[in-house]
Amino acid sequence: QVQLAESGGGLVQPGGSLRLSCRASGFTFSSYAMSWYRQGPGKQRESVAAITSGGSTNYADSVKGRFTISRDNAKNTVFLQMNSLEPEDSAVYYCNALKTQWPDRYNYWGQGTQVTVSS
Repeated sequence: QVQLAESGGGLVQPGGSLRLSCRASGFTFSSYAMSWYRQGPGKQRESVAAITSGGSTNYADSVKGRFTISRDNAKNTVFLQMNSLEPEDSAVYYCNALKTQWPDRYNYWGQGTQVTVSS
């Protein structure tokens, strides 16, 4: 069955770094666009970064220059390197896999990993 397993979250001080990982199984990872979303307390889930199957990337304005998304198709894993973390980055971070093959749409979510930025 399809699984997305996030890891790497935790507590970090402002200005610190974390690297999130999301290991995928149960589908053809290399053909999916992969994204990271986050949901802070009392907030809606928002997109953070995305990488296409071809390796093109996009970032939310709030994380540009601080976060980097990458993927390793050989390991079925997508990463999110987060630097210069701010308290506003505190949230549950979710991994997402998406493939649109008309008329079908395949959309999978992980369980999330907590990131807390606090002194």
